Amino acid sequence: MKRELIYILAMVLVFTGCKKILSPADENNRGLSDIYGNAAFAEGLLLNGYTRLPPANWSFNDVATDDAVSNDPTNNYRLMATGQWSSINNPMEQWTGGFAAIQYLNLLLSQADKVTWATTGQYTNVMFNDRIKGEAFGLRGLFMFYLLQAHAGWTADGKLMGVPILTAPLDGKSDFKIPRNTFDECVQQIYKDLDSAESRLPLDFENIAVNSDIPGKYAGKTTVADYNRVFGAYNRQRMTSRIVKGIRAKVSLLATSPAFGQGAAAAWAKAADDAAASLDLIGGVSGMANNGGYWYASKNSGEINGVSSGVNPREILWRGNVGDGNNLEKDNYPPTLFGNGRVNPAQNLVDAFPMANGYPIGDPASGYDANNPYGNRDPRLALYIVVNGSKMGPAGATIYTQVGTSNDGLNTISTSTRTSYYMRKLLREDVNVNPAGTNTQRHYIPYIRYTELFLAYAEAANEAWGPDGTGAHTYSARNVIAAIRKRAGITQPDNYLASLSTKEDMRALIHNERRLELCFEGFRFWDLRRWKENLTQPASGVTITGNSYTVNPVENRQYADYMYYGPLPYNEVLKENLLQNKGW
Repeated sequence: MKRELIYILAMVLVFTGCKKILSPADENNRGLSDIYGNAAFAEGLLLNGYTRLPPANWSFNDVATDDAVSNDPTNNYRLMATGQWSSINNPMEQWTGGFAAIQYLNLLLSQADKVTWATTGQYTNVMFNDRIKGEAFGLRGLFMFYLLQAHAGWTADGKLMGVPILTAPLDGKSDFKIPRNTFDECVQQIYKDLDSAESRLPLDFENIAVNSDIPGKYAGKTTVADYNRVFGAYNRQRMTSRIVKGIRAKVSLLATSPAFGQGAAAAWAKAADDAAASLDLIGGVSGMANNGGYWYASKNSGEINGVSSGVNPREILWRGNVGDGNNLEKDNYPPTLFGNGRVNPAQNLVDAFPMANGYPIGDPASGYDANNPYGNRDPRLALYIVVNGSKMGPAGATIYTQVGTSNDGLNTISTSTRTSYYMRKLLREDVNVNPAGTNTQRHYIPYIRYTELFLAYAEAANEAWGPDGTGAHTYSARNVIAAIRKRAGITQPDNYLASLSTKEDMRALIHNERRLELCFEGFRFWDLRRWKENLTQPASGVTITGNSYTVNPVENRQYADYMYYGPLPYNEVLKENLLQNKGW
């Protein structure tokens, strides 16, 4: 942990001792005590946590799974999937950034009560303190989730371990040989942090109009104007109680999944309840966004362009900042559209899309025609993946991926597809990257989409109560999946869904729907691991010559069983009391 130790000691110098150590003193050098009378300086500690939130950019770690490959031979996830994943080379590592963020948040939480957050207004200092601490607790819980997802695992002595729980800031006198806590202790600490956050934060940051809208804890102590100053719409996209509920649902699903949980019905029920706590706020299944499957697309440009005010589209619970750009399209458009074609969907993923009637392509009732493999398919296939003959881009150019047609064809040039497919999802096709007429459009990355939470509920509800059980709620796993598939354009009535009666069959469909709905958004790798499903399925492609379609392996996946759990960084395990996960 040499790098982390140097980092923390540097912070100690900044906040505790620079004026005593350096001579002459730099007048611009601030100590920790300076935050007490400078709210903006103090808030910077919190904002450091926000700036470290992943994903800052799409990771496309799908290319480390059976969903896709990359045509970039230096891609870290490609190297990882083909045998170069280690505790020294880990593209999935969250340790450094996660604990750096937690250090800042702990420093803030330890000092927040001493800060003068406001000098004017009624009760504003207390309200600001509540809000800032609430945000910090929520962020700390979220970073702990990221750490568990990436680094929790079984040690050689048979214990399921998490990461060290740090709830106080480290300084030069701290003991850095802190052992790992158990996985369950970490989960309980996350729940504690999320509860602390939720008790201090509003459901949303929105302006109120009358005194009766002031929450009870502040009623009679402040004014509408001062309440809006602290908790008003200006703060949209910062941590709220609504966001905390979404984070809790993600934590509960991870904690009870096969890789970490014991499969108890009560644990699955809690995960379902936690997802429902978020979904019920939008009306449950009836609140599902009709455009949730293509929230990113050009046909939603009006909605995307309007989010700069801080308002979210119906599909989005929480998102990053909006920015104008075209790098996503430059990276992933096919070569004839002046792109680099980096993410190549695998035949495995293409085959996972059912027919338009909802039946899997291997089912005799599907009507699948191997000589016309893209005909009459689930509409999401054409929405998310460019196949041979698809139209794409601002001018609707035809993309031919068959052998010997254009630079878009299989393995023609270094930026051509390796599978005969290109990624379409996430791209705004009103972007033109032709050097003769380049333009940019607005993009953003969601932190949490409601579709993710609907699928989390369906998964947990099915495990807890079966396909049609509802627990204390008004909708079942089947209801959720029916709504998602209807939205996708599956022919109604959905006879395939209706034919499923067992928990096992419904589980397989839910897993597949999650694969389709969340493809290319960085879920597949984590899902395969938490489900303990096959990591080593080779990624395949298809060679198209004339009317002939020949499926062939493109890239093997070299994972061992112990890789269901990621490693701690090599430098960390050199420390006493910090045990590595088994196998690493």
